[in-house]
Amino acid sequence: MRPFQGLMWMVASTLAMVGVNGTVKHLGTDIPAAQAAFLRFVIGVPFFLPMVLPILRAQYPRLVWRLFLGRAAMHAVAVILWFYAMARVPVADMAAIGFLNPVVVLVIGGLIIGEGLPLRRVALALLACLGALIILRPGLREVTAGHMAQMGATFCFAASYIVVKRLSQLVPAGVTVAMLTFTMTLVLFPLALAVWQPVTPVQMLWLALAAGLATLGHYAMSRAFAAAPLAVTQPAGFLQLIWATLLGILAFGERFDLWVLMGGAVILGAFCVNTLAETRRRGAAVAAPEAMPPL
Repeated sequence: MRPFQGLMWMVASTLAMVGVNGTVKHLGTDIPAAQAAFLRFVIGVPFFLPMVLPILRAQYPRLVWRLFLGRAAMHAVAVILWFYAMARVPVADMAAIGFLNPVVVLVIGGLIIGEGLPLRRVALALLACLGALIILRPGLREVTAGHMAQMGATFCFAASYIVVKRLSQLVPAGVTVAMLTFTMTLVLFPLALAVWQPVTPVQMLWLALAAGLATLGHYAMSRAFAAAPLAVTQPAGFLQLIWATLLGILAFGERFDLWVLMGGAVILGAFCVNTLAETRRRGAAVAAPEAMPPL
């Protein structure tokens, strides 16, 4: 184990993920959410074209193709909601609500695969709900359509990641990533066509930058998990909320909101405690579900 390297990789991952948020936030509402999501995946298609023939020759069973399509449908809804919310919700709020993602995966995924719902996970779910209420503060602040869209995106992403868990037992990881790119492009195309707006080369460059930063974020997080235990990497994930808060204040003129930081800390803290407890119980390190942006 290399704790320092793992910590540095995790820091790089949080910076990259906030960079994704910032680039999409910069684009604002000029590009409809469905179109922005479609263009993001179109950018990735050329990189995966060499995999088309090997995937077709593999002759995967119908179950695999149904999982590919089912995941694309869920992921498409999630991505559209995410792009919609990112243009309308403070960056820090987006990051804090996103911490719910691994909690939902852990709770719902555990039920689906037959692990049940032990008391520890019930407590985790309750603390996560408390954290979400601290962030949203219904009745004390306006809960906008953007906030609700991000909540919906979080649950849809969680469902998508649960399908990935099943696919990981059936196909290589590279095939899963490639098929997500292909199927998302097909699913999003008619939705994007219905709301299409002219796109400038500069806007395409911003979307390409978001895609590149997201790829870097995924890579850095994978390296962090490989280099260090979760006790080192997971708490560092809170830095994403710090960077998001600073970005919102400095780049977009958003106000500092201590309640958002507190709510995010409650959610992430509950998840970290649960993960460490389950790791000790199993006597081996376990991989944490990733709470990542869709790009």
